[in-house]
Amino acid sequence: MIPDRSRFRVVLFSLLALSVLSVPVLAPAFAQTSTEDSLTDSIGKIFRDVIGGPENEAQPKAPPAPITELRREPPQSRAEMMQSFSPLVKATAPAVVNVYADRLVQRSMSPFAGDPFFEQFFGQRMPNRTERQSSLGSGVIIESRGIVVTNNHVIKDADDIRVALADGREFESRILLKDERFDLAILQIEGDGPFPAIEFGNTDAIEVGDIVLAIGNPFGVGQTVTSGIVSALARNRVGVSDFGFFIQTDAAINPGNSGGALIDMNGHLIGINTAIFSRSGGSNGIGFAIPANLVRAVAETAESGADVFERPYIGASFESVTPDIAEALGLDRATGALISDVAEDGPAGEAGLRAGDIVLAYNGQPIEHPDALGYRLATTGVGKTATLDVLSRSGRKTYEITLAAPPADDPRARRQLEGQNPFSGAIVSNITPRIAEALGLPPSVRGVIVTEVPGASLAGRYGFRPGDLIAEINGVEIASVDTIEQILAEGASFWRFEIVRGGRRIRQIIR
Repeated sequence: MIPDRSRFRVVLFSLLALSVLSVPVLAPAFAQTSTEDSLTDSIGKIFRDVIGGPENEAQPKAPPAPITELRREPPQSRAEMMQSFSPLVKATAPAVVNVYADRLVQRSMSPFAGDPFFEQFFGQRMPNRTERQSSLGSGVIIESRGIVVTNNHVIKDADDIRVALADGREFESRILLKDERFDLAILQIEGDGPFPAIEFGNTDAIEVGDIVLAIGNPFGVGQTVTSGIVSALARNRVGVSDFGFFIQTDAAINPGNSGGALIDMNGHLIGINTAIFSRSGGSNGIGFAIPANLVRAVAETAESGADVFERPYIGASFESVTPDIAEALGLDRATGALISDVAEDGPAGEAGLRAGDIVLAYNGQPIEHPDALGYRLATTGVGKTATLDVLSRSGRKTYEITLAAPPADDPRARRQLEGQNPFSGAIVSNITPRIAEALGLPPSVRGVIVTEVPGASLAGRYGFRPGDLIAEINGVEIASVDTIEQILAEGASFWRFEIVRGGRRIRQIIR
């Protein structure tokens, strides 16, 4: 029998040994037991063995803690085991190319270049310096014979365009068609095919939440694939171009991705990546792509031999429906395209549409805003018949309209102005339905508009720009090119005129 004092010393020594040696306490895997609990049990056992207790008392043993399964069930097939976009990328990535655009730029060495006063007295003394600028973007081969679609801003003003394939081959290419309004360009590879191509998908069938892949060449690092979902549809007011019916995605899109492919899980092209919303220049998860249905329409026009893509002429202009207008007309929400102006001799006017009517649907597709209607018109094509659901003063009606091409311009309505006057050198034209459609002007507007301004002309030096509407010269309202030519031929000691630029009237006097 060990004395009580000796038992106390043995217990104290044991506790000191445990604390100094840090004896590890092992526990079964996945057991719900902590190290502190195990240490307490060990110390308790020492007290019982050393100090003693009821010798024949049976200590009840706690049942083991249940084992918690932390991993999920193992994959049941090879497809589940892979969970990869790799087969999809292998099938589509070879059709996504790099587009290199080179342009020659003249840079003046004179600080007074373009100033009419200094150039009049001193002339152009210092020669201009020629520089070569290069830009890099992406493109998508949509036809095996080498038809490539990209963004217009990628190849704008380019003198030389080269296309580099994913396999390392590089070819010269030429422009078949470019459209600044929709920011699209169609190229033809100058080389022997066939080339890998991606089939078009139907963008009307995609929905928010669908998984998509973006393929391009961001920052010039090389072909890159990113994944995401369709974040929204029919986005407008993006500020990229006149077009306003974008697919929004959170798949990472960065500078250099412009013109690249946005594909669905079937390997079909559903959009051309065009722009991002970013304050830093990098991807913030808000990217925009032009829908493939519009891309297909532009590409078909280019393949037909035309060098200009014409949206069907409807002879009407549209505005957004405001909440106040929607409430006054009994609409649940502000949606649709409000007709603000109608040309009486256009398709809309002949069908019976009037200013104040609201287009709610087009061929069964809801119209959220005027840009959506413009998209539907562009993807329908000239010569087709469209059905419009319209809310008018007398209630809801359905109209059928045959979409026509804009009326042809009269060559005699386009002239270059001459003489010693501020307008000299400018090319002006009567406003025709075709010009009004291209510039987004009301179809009923009439007058004379500046279409081109050579940089070396007097008109260019005085600051005239393409798109300026000449409203008045020396108190005379300008209704046609004949009127302006007659006024300029008479001459004047000074010129007082008004132009309309971007909806704003500008008055100026030049002596």
